[in-house]
Amino acid sequence: MVNQFLSRIYQTIRKSWGWVFLIVLAILIRWFSLYPSLVEHYYTYGLYPIISKTQRFLVGWIPFSIGDLFYASVLIFFIIKLGRLLKAILRRKFNVAYLWKGIKQVLFFCLSVYVLFNLLWGLNYNRIGIARQLGLNMKKYSVEELDTLTAVLQRRLNTYILLTNSLQRDSFYKKRNLFRESSEAYSEVSPEYAFLKYSPKSIKPSLFSYAGNILGFTGYYNPFSGEAQVNTTVPVFTQPFIACHEIGHQLGYGKENEANFSGFLACRRHPSVAFRYSVYFDMYNYTIGELFRKDSSAAKNFVDSLNPLVKKDFKEVREFFNRYQNPIEPIISWMYSGYLKANRQPAGRETYSQVVAFLIAYQKKFGKDSL
Repeated sequence: MVNQFLSRIYQTIRKSWGWVFLIVLAILIRWFSLYPSLVEHYYTYGLYPIISKTQRFLVGWIPFSIGDLFYASVLIFFIIKLGRLLKAILRRKFNVAYLWKGIKQVLFFCLSVYVLFNLLWGLNYNRIGIARQLGLNMKKYSVEELDTLTAVLQRRLNTYILLTNSLQRDSFYKKRNLFRESSEAYSEVSPEYAFLKYSPKSIKPSLFSYAGNILGFTGYYNPFSGEAQVNTTVPVFTQPFIACHEIGHQLGYGKENEANFSGFLACRRHPSVAFRYSVYFDMYNYTIGELFRKDSSAAKNFVDSLNPLVKKDFKEVREFFNRYQNPIEPIISWMYSGYLKANRQPAGRETYSQVVAFLIAYQKKFGKDSL
C-alpha cells in the first residue's frame, strides 16, 4: 500500500516536473528579493551583466526590435486561443474539464513569465540602487530646496534653448544619430561613474510607436530581448532623454526615478547642447510640477519667466499628447501604476517625478554647478 502511494506521488511529480521547477524557482526568487544587498552583489553586478550583455550582443545589431516581434507573436497567440474558446462555447464543447485545462495553461504561462522576467531583469527592482552608489543622503526636501533646484534648472533650460538650433534637433530624425549619441552620452560619463558604462548597445525605434501614443508610453525596456525601445513619433527634442532613460533600465536601474536620474547623469555633460536641453527640459518638467503642488504662486512666477522658445516646446508637447487622449489611456495608466506598485514603487506613476529628490540630494552633496 505504501509503495503504491509513493509510486503515485512519484508519477504525479514526474508528469508535473515543470510545475514543481517553476514553483521552486518562484519561491527562491521571492526569498532572494527580500535582501537588497544580496541582489545588488550577486544579481545586479553578478549574473545580470552577463545576461544583459549577451542579449544585447545577440540582437543589438539587428535594426528592428526582436522584442516587439515577440510581443506581437504573444498577442496573436492569445487572440487565437480566445477564438478557440469562443468556438468551443458556440459548439457547446465548453465544460468543467475544458475550463480547468484553460486555467492551468494560463497559470503555467503567468508563472513562467514571472520567473523569466525576474531572472532576466526584474530582480533589479529589489537592489540597493544609485543613491547608495553615489553616497546621497535621501531626505525629505523643503519647498525652499525645491525652489532653488527649479531656479538652477530653469537657468540651464533658458541657456541651452538659445544654443540649440534646428539642424541639431533635426539630426535626431535620423535614428542612427539619436541612438549613437545616446550611447555616447554614457561613454562620456562612465570615466566618472564606472557603474554607468554601457556596452554593447541595443536601442531601437518601437514598432508600436503610434500605438504608444494611444496607450500613453514614450519608451520601454524589453527584459526578454534586452532591447530598449523609443517611441520615435513624440516631439523630437524629447527623444534624447527618453533614449537615455531606457539605457538606464538596461544598466539595471529598474525603478523609474533611478532610470531618470541615470539618464540625467549621462546627458548633462553631453557635447551636444541639444542633448543637454532634452534632459533639462524633462527634469524641469518634473520639478516645476512638484513646485506647483507645493507652492503654485512660486511655480507660476517661474513659468512666466521661461524663455518663449521653451514655452513653445512645452506647448508642442501638451498639444501632441492632447491629440491622442482617449478612453483607453487612463485604464492602461492605472494598470501600469499597479505594476509599478507591485515592483517596489509605491507611488506608482508618480515614481517618475521622484527624481526630484535625487536631484536635490545630488545638488546638496556636490553643489549647484554639478547640475
